[in-house]
Amino acid sequence: MNVEQLENRLGLIFNNHLLLKQAFTHSSYVNEHRNHALSDNERLEFLGDAVLELGVSQYLYRKNPTMPEGEMTKLRASIVCEPSLYNFAKELKFGEHLFLGKGEEQTGGRDRPALLADVFEAFLGALYLDQGFDIALKFLEDNVFPKIDTGAFSHGMDYKSQLQELVQQDKNQTIEYKIIEEKGPSHNKEFVAKVFINEGTSGTGIGRTKKEAEQRAAKKVLDTFNN
Repeated sequence: MNVEQLENRLGLIFNNHLLLKQAFTHSSYVNEHRNHALSDNERLEFLGDAVLELGVSQYLYRKNPTMPEGEMTKLRASIVCEPSLYNFAKELKFGEHLFLGKGEEQTGGRDRPALLADVFEAFLGALYLDQGFDIALKFLEDNVFPKIDTGAFSHGMDYKSQLQELVQQDKNQTIEYKIIEEKGPSHNKEFVAKVFINEGTSGTGIGRTKKEAEQRAAKKVLDTFNN
């Protein structure tokens, strides 16, 4: 494990490098090195899961003052699920720094979604122990929260229903969605949607499907209400 390379990539310096290494140590590695005083990352994963839940919950609560509890729960679930955590770990190249047993290495453990998702949580747990919640939160602000803002998790949300409820508070207001453009080849299309409130353009969204584009357009409008 190249600790300095990892720290430089993340813009962090750990006080306890043993804690950092533990976050990347899989149980299969510990099992093959029983003569060494090693600990796997499972307890850190447990702690990191709680840090992640709190950090994301706090962010959603403050960022979306009009979002109902049920919708916040759905959005949080789409952020902290295994596929999302796997993508975060992949982007940060966490797989390069893993300590794996030979069998796990040979069967593709460095790119195994469940394993990398666990490592992401374990790293967050280690960072929390080493430097506290504020620094762990800063890490999330740099690597997770921007993706929430760009609508990367909109598949887990029904922004159109939220907007509909908001608009219907005034019975004189109307809402309509239109697909105004289709871009790209048939196997890789992008759709551009606009949402019109009282026949005036209020938001534009782009997505791989018409539904996704409309959801992102609705989110744009909701963001203007929330800001």
